[in-house]
Amino acid sequence: MPGLLRTVGRTAVIAGTASSVSGRVQRRQQGRWAEQEAQQAAEQQAAAPPSPAPSGDDSLERLTELAKLHDQGVLSDAEFAAAKAKILGI
Repeated sequence: MPGLLRTVGRTAVIAGTASSVSGRVQRRQQGRWAEQEAQQAAEQQAAAPPSPAPSGDDSLERLTELAKLHDQGVLSDAEFAAAKAKILGI
């Protein structure tokens, strides 16, 4: 009986160790994949040409809407300036 308990205990330790190592390897791989995906996204974004500015009428409407949101306090000064620059293609 003591031999059986020793074998069961040893098996539990081995299984627990294997599970722990497997989890660490999986987390490390996921971290590497996330880094690679972020790097690829940054490269694609840098390589993408800037989008052309929309037509004048559409730009005017969008700027008017942005101004309303800014006046209502929905957009901060920095958000308004960034959105305006994007619309104007600056």
